[in-house]
Amino acid sequence: MLSLLLRSNHLYFIMYFKAKDVKMKRNLLLILLVYGGFSLSAQSLADEVYVILQSNCTTSGCHNSTDAAANLDLQGSGANASLQVYNNLVNVSPSNEFARNKGYDLVHPGRPDKSFLFRKINQGLEAMIDLDAEEKKDMPINADPLSDIEKEKIRQWILYGAQLNGTPTVNGVTVSSIVEDYYTNGGGEAFPDGPPPAPAASEGFQIKMGPFFLPPKGEVEYFQKYDLDLPEKVEVNRIDMTMSNYSHHLILYDFNPGGSSVISPGYRLEPDHSDIGLVTAIQQPEDLRLPEGTAFKWEESIVLDLNSHYINYDAASPYKSESYINIYTQEDGTAAQEMKTELLANFNIWIPNDGDMRTFRQNVNFNLGDIYLWGLMGHTHKYGRGYKVYERINGQEGDLIYDASCAQGEPGCVSPSFDYQHIPFKRYDSFRPLKMNFSNGIIHEASYVNDGPLSVGFGATSDEEMMVLVLMYVDDLDGVTVSNDQVRHPVKGVKFYPNPMSDFGMISLPKNFNANSLSIYDLTGKEVRRTKVSGEYIEIERSNLQKGMYVYRLEDAEGQFATGKIVIE
Repeated sequence: MLSLLLRSNHLYFIMYFKAKDVKMKRNLLLILLVYGGFSLSAQSLADEVYVILQSNCTTSGCHNSTDAAANLDLQGSGANASLQVYNNLVNVSPSNEFARNKGYDLVHPGRPDKSFLFRKINQGLEAMIDLDAEEKKDMPINADPLSDIEKEKIRQWILYGAQLNGTPTVNGVTVSSIVEDYYTNGGGEAFPDGPPPAPAASEGFQIKMGPFFLPPKGEVEYFQKYDLDLPEKVEVNRIDMTMSNYSHHLILYDFNPGGSSVISPGYRLEPDHSDIGLVTAIQQPEDLRLPEGTAFKWEESIVLDLNSHYINYDAASPYKSESYINIYTQEDGTAAQEMKTELLANFNIWIPNDGDMRTFRQNVNFNLGDIYLWGLMGHTHKYGRGYKVYERINGQEGDLIYDASCAQGEPGCVSPSFDYQHIPFKRYDSFRPLKMNFSNGIIHEASYVNDGPLSVGFGATSDEEMMVLVLMYVDDLDGVTVSNDQVRHPVKGVKFYPNPMSDFGMISLPKNFNANSLSIYDLTGKEVRRTKVSGEYIEIERSNLQKGMYVYRLEDAEGQFATGKIVIE
């Protein structure tokens, strides 16, 4: 049977390359893809891309060995035809002057948005790519567009680094087969209503990580080197990070100068933190608006490292994972103080699977001198049961300044409830002075109950554990607008109806309240939903909320808030 399949496929390949009619070539290719699946399964993703290009881009007058429109041969010849085509594409400047000036390659490993080939065949698959008139026409010309499966395979090949060999897999399943399943049978996606709007060009820019596809019940954490190619130094005063509820975290690192040179492009599984710093990290959608007078300071040569962790909770369907980061900038020299970030990790944790509570503490002895704290956020995985931070004064435990079991991380809530997937980020808008040296600073503490099948230690996957704290601060408050920490009263005139509600409800806001976030808590104080909102009327869908009473909280960018009760019948 094997020899018969190989002989049949060989015959079809010969027929394919001799065929002159475009429709016949496509039909023969379909036969190869469907009935020749045994030999095709051994192909690399680059081989699959080569076959797609043969069936769509090498007809008479196009990119074949004879005509080579725009001096681009996508056909090749002889035994090494696919290698020739690979070398004609990867890291090769296009003939289009506009694309060259933009720094695009025909294929830029890791970056479809900077790959002229993908930009030309995209035709709506990637919403962030809008072909400029100077880039000329979509491809292929005078022919049907590529199918979504074909375009996605090319995009995934580029995102995984445009490798010549190898078949990328997620949890043992090839990326190609997950893509085929998704576009043939459907599946979940992080942004079913489309991506969040990007900042205006005068305000900043948008970064995207993804898509990468997960098989049913799949899980993966990827890192991706991301060159910004900034024209000049800038200051970043706001970072708006968005992901779906299927994402465990989104982290933004920046390489030290030259630190990215040894990192390969495209998705990778292994971190490399030997020459890198932290910008910020989130476990739920977060709009980080830095206090006035502060900003991150980014050089023209900055290279980011993106880190996204997604879990597909669906046992039957694949999932399309994406994350978006809106970066808002201002002219260099505008901010008086630089916002700085430290990532504090306790690697010395070991949690036996005996169901008992285990608590670990670590004194932070960083010699940062006198600092002014603006933000804190803890991080654990699924066995986490609590995360707290105490001030440390002359070697002794001081005030509790962060409790991840409370909304906004504010200690002292009536009904503490810890949700490891939505650990809060606490802001100190009035800043908190801290002395950081060997005897002073902070103590962070995390608690765990391991009721799983194995004992675990520190590790990256959700079957392991973490104890990580993000700390954001400035060195001085000179020139910084500091909140007077006055007591804020709820905004009046907010109405919710109908109450009780069944499937849908509506919140109406007064005109002087431009709420941008909505949180819903159950009666234990656990946050069960958080979403971004806008407009005078906000619709609430019941979705997965159970019958009972809830409390909602609306906030605007200035910290004004409104609260109320919702009864679901």
